[in-house]
Amino acid sequence: MQLYSQLGNNICSSSWKPRFASRVLLRPRFVRDILIIFFVVAACQLLWVYLLPLPQPSAPVVIDNSQEVEWSRFAYAQYATDPVYLCNSLMIFETLQRLQTKPDRILMYPNRWPANTTKRKAIERMLAKARDEYNVKLKPISPLQASPDVTWGDSFTKLLAFNLTEYERILIFDSDSTILQSMDELFLLPSAPVAMPRAYWLQSEDNFLTSGLVVLEPSEFQFSRIINAISEKDLKEYDMELMNRLYQNHCLILPHRPYFLISGEFRGDNHSRYLGSDNEVWDPQKVFAEAKIIHFSDWPYPKPWRKASKTNTDRRMPNCSIGLTGEEDCRGRDIWLSLYEDFRERRKNICGPRI
Repeated sequence: MQLYSQLGNNICSSSWKPRFASRVLLRPRFVRDILIIFFVVAACQLLWVYLLPLPQPSAPVVIDNSQEVEWSRFAYAQYATDPVYLCNSLMIFETLQRLQTKPDRILMYPNRWPANTTKRKAIERMLAKARDEYNVKLKPISPLQASPDVTWGDSFTKLLAFNLTEYERILIFDSDSTILQSMDELFLLPSAPVAMPRAYWLQSEDNFLTSGLVVLEPSEFQFSRIINAISEKDLKEYDMELMNRLYQNHCLILPHRPYFLISGEFRGDNHSRYLGSDNEVWDPQKVFAEAKIIHFSDWPYPKPWRKASKTNTDRRMPNCSIGLTGEEDCRGRDIWLSLYEDFRERRKNICGPRI
């Protein structure tokens, strides 16, 4: 007992503590044991953090800004001056409805169809279908026939979209096209009087723009410019040339990839102008998957609503290529053929077999 009492007094005395601590800390074995314990604890903590599963959301996180956009300020627009192109526009509106696009839909059509038309009932039926099934706002207009050319003269009518001043922004594009994806995001571009893609397929015109797709801001001023330019234009100047003369150096350039792909691209051998690079490998499936709109342009092959002979199709369709391992790659040809077949099938189902 006397020994324990003496030991206890020594331990509790302030003069003993430092001497004990210094002797213990200086022992190599003690230092080693402390380091081992430290590393074991640290390793366990790291392992626990690594193995701990990250928290997962109970549902996909979707940021929906649609409530913040007043979509009624915008509109997709089409124009039609004959039954054939009225059907094309009806097909466009069916696609926009199926894709659940948010802006309004406008159809400009002649306030007086030709008196000798033999398809008046079909016209009335298609107009009613656009209005009732696809929520299209019908807008009768006086077409702009600014050229004696029957094929291209009526194309100036699309420029009447500049006069749709009840809207802040209009997206208008040629109806001989297939829409693959919604383009609602184009209505939210920075403000500009006009936005257009480049006509990338024109070898001699590096900066030439295509009027096949135009995002525009209607205004009395811009519409007045358009009308004046039409009145002063050359006989061989069409809507695309006129739009370039007015806006080529004063517009917002849209990337043609993915906003304007022509069907003839699948028939070509050199795709660097579309891809924007000599190094990127042409992948027709990838290009098709990313495209928003495909414009039918395969001259002299006829437009998809006109019948083409099997001989003509066999001669004009894309060739199959040979892959690096020697296999035949016919994806481009298959996509091209399916585009035409899909257009014809939808046309028959939407407009009827006799349009």
